[in-house]
Amino acid sequence: MRKVFSLAVAIAAGVAVAWVPCSAHRLVAQDSKEPAVKKQGLGATPAKSFRAPEGFEVEMVYEVPAKEQGSWVAMCVDLKGRLIVSDQYGKLYRVTPGMPGKASETKVEAINVNLGMAQGLLHTKDGLYVDVNGEGILNKDQQDAPRGPGLYRLQDLDGDEQFEKIERIIPLTGGGEHGPHAIIPGPDGRLYLCAGNQSDLPERIDRSRVPRHWSEDHMLGRMPDARGFMANRLAPGGFILSFNPDGSDIELVSTGFRNEYDIAFNPLGDLFTYDADMEWDIGTPWYRPTRVNHVISGAEFGWRNGTGKWPEYFADSFGAVANIGYGSPTGITFGTGAKFPAKFQNALFISDWSYGVVYAVNLEPDGASYKSTFEPFVSASPMPVTDLLIHPEQGCMYMTIGGRKTQSALYRIRYVGNESTQKAAYPDNDLAKTARAARRQLEAMHQPGAQLDISTAMRYVGSPDRALRTAARLALEHFDSKLWRDPVQQALPAQAAITMAIALARKGTPADQADIQNSLLRLDWSKLTNTQRLELLRAYQLSFLRLGEGDAAIRQKIVQQLDSHFPVADGDALVDRELARVLIYLSAPKIIDRCVAQMNSSNSAEQQIHYAFCLREAQQGWTPQTRKAYFQWFYDIGTARGGASFGGFLENIRKVAIVNLEDEDKTALGELIGPLPAPKDPLADLAPRAMVKQWTVDELAEKFATKKGGFNYERGKQMFAVAQCYKCHRFAGQGGIQGPDLTASSQRFSTKDMLTAIIEPNKEISDQYEATVFQTEEETVIGRVANLNGDNLMIATNMLDPGNFTNLKRSDIVDMKPSKVSMMPSGLLDTLTPDEVFDLLVYLQTGGNPKSDRYASNGGGQ
Repeated sequence: MRKVFSLAVAIAAGVAVAWVPCSAHRLVAQDSKEPAVKKQGLGATPAKSFRAPEGFEVEMVYEVPAKEQGSWVAMCVDLKGRLIVSDQYGKLYRVTPGMPGKASETKVEAINVNLGMAQGLLHTKDGLYVDVNGEGILNKDQQDAPRGPGLYRLQDLDGDEQFEKIERIIPLTGGGEHGPHAIIPGPDGRLYLCAGNQSDLPERIDRSRVPRHWSEDHMLGRMPDARGFMANRLAPGGFILSFNPDGSDIELVSTGFRNEYDIAFNPLGDLFTYDADMEWDIGTPWYRPTRVNHVISGAEFGWRNGTGKWPEYFADSFGAVANIGYGSPTGITFGTGAKFPAKFQNALFISDWSYGVVYAVNLEPDGASYKSTFEPFVSASPMPVTDLLIHPEQGCMYMTIGGRKTQSALYRIRYVGNESTQKAAYPDNDLAKTARAARRQLEAMHQPGAQLDISTAMRYVGSPDRALRTAARLALEHFDSKLWRDPVQQALPAQAAITMAIALARKGTPADQADIQNSLLRLDWSKLTNTQRLELLRAYQLSFLRLGEGDAAIRQKIVQQLDSHFPVADGDALVDRELARVLIYLSAPKIIDRCVAQMNSSNSAEQQIHYAFCLREAQQGWTPQTRKAYFQWFYDIGTARGGASFGGFLENIRKVAIVNLEDEDKTALGELIGPLPAPKDPLADLAPRAMVKQWTVDELAEKFATKKGGFNYERGKQMFAVAQCYKCHRFAGQGGIQGPDLTASSQRFSTKDMLTAIIEPNKEISDQYEATVFQTEEETVIGRVANLNGDNLMIATNMLDPGNFTNLKRSDIVDMKPSKVSMMPSGLLDTLTPDEVFDLLVYLQTGGNPKSDRYASNGGGQ
């Protein structure tokens, strides 16, 4: 019998990995004496295998017979309180769920209509709306049937519950899984639809809240996905539309998504979505995790193909209110109307299809936008959740699992505990109300026929609130720049100057470039916050990308303003990235030397790859030494791991750099530009460390409490890197996302909590990161379901190599149950001296800032 264990590779090398539990989520107790699932290949995941908060009950309402009814991916409530669902590749069905405890009484009937393949459904008094992702028709012999992707409206003309009239009211393109998706009602009486990045904008758009001058906007260019996926797809990417119930007056609301499957309004009238990552990018600096976005009017969210994805700090985009991690976003819904405790009534529930988790995202108004926390709500393995809804009459949640022809089922989630389920007020505060009103005043200028209120727009372009200054900038961009450009020539406060420069770079003409750049040259770098520095650098990028190479003398002044600040003295990695991008573009003196030095000294593989990418086409400033160091790096990075495109990206960067070499350079580099060796084990080159002691939590906690100072920040940072913690954990804006982000760990956990999580990782395992034991007749596999297709499960067993899966057939599984062993191994501090352990702890407590009060309180560092 073969065994595949998760993440055991680190133990032999004696490295230290820090794992901190990220949730106090309480689980429904299960009988640990019996396997949670028996003969899993024979049916859907049973309700008893689900983990949910205390007081919640999960019930399987209906197990979908795959051959007859397919695999369900979308649902809605009809006007009589029944459910309408759609098979991903087939028919629509009407479902009358049995009452709680009487699931066997559930009735399912096919809807007699030549249409299906929906990934979005909505039933209103105006008809049944079906958002089709594919050809749509089921009987291809019916020649006169409307067909193709897009939004259809079905109407019952005679009250017999059959739909006699079918109209394709908004034709769309795209299919597969990145095409048209959800359709929902808005609080304004309009309907809202979202579509992924394989859909083109509809031919008819009557108005746009998004200024219609989007572009790729990549300084130093981009490279397409290394495996060619959607290589030719360009901006604007995925989008959200609004329109009247008859399909008229189509308005473009927002763009720049990768593949947002669903959208939802909160009780305050604000729109949210849960956008997809590109999991093949894991390990690269352009990887963006799945994330919850607050969809403000006209906003751009920065999806671009391949290496071109905009980081969330780009000022011409709008960032995330929650970065969740890797996964596959599907259905979302607010808990509004649920008979749940107040916390869950107000939560945004989001679904991860791959890892089988529904998260509860708690959003709190913060200025004109929101801040958030999130925790697992319901999870199981496998649980390929496709859609969620709150039943308006029953007050429960319905959830479908399925997709890609996997085993499908319908579940009901009810609260049966003792907490109050009375309707709860949505959290709000006076400051947020004022800021939200100001944002909506600015957003009113995003519509046709609006008048530009320059004084209002200028009041907010310099706001520290990103949502307000974004709304103000977009308001300006909807009008002729001649109406508002003059203040750029004046001495404005820093944030206002930067925002105005970005607006004019996007909307103006080459004649505006000198004024834009001179306005930015007036700013004192030393007085800017890191956010302002990043936005200043983006403003410079846009001024060149949109308006041309510009005046040589001004270019030199920009170099003088920025050059001495790279690399940043306080080590802000993101500012360093953008400084490098701009200074390479401007051919700053010795910039090649400095970037190559950073490539070879940074503890973060992401940071190293960023510099390698930016230097790939640089022509001036190379020396034989820097050339050699640059190409040697491709050998050194060979131990790194990432998503499916990770290795291909590195190979393509290297190929471009080789193409740009002169013949004499190629001769001098010799074997360094020859074929690369096969990738090595990530830990193969780490020297084994001798056993120091099998440490206990209490022993180290006592020793740490008596140590008053002398901590070495740099050694703690080095220990975090040598341990390859960056592979699984994000810290201070860098690293992996397979494990929890540790940046704020010191704000939530004591030193003893941290030590417990590292030394005794099995003591408390968050269900967000819990592994499953899969037993077949031949083998035992321990890991997490990362992907599914039909009968196939793809299991991630090694968090250091997230793109490498172990494949199992669901029909071969005879037993599966939650693993009692963490995917993080224990004993990883046993080869560290007490001082090395303490330096690692203090490094975690700094949140990545060696000057933080927390670090200073521990006696300073070296």
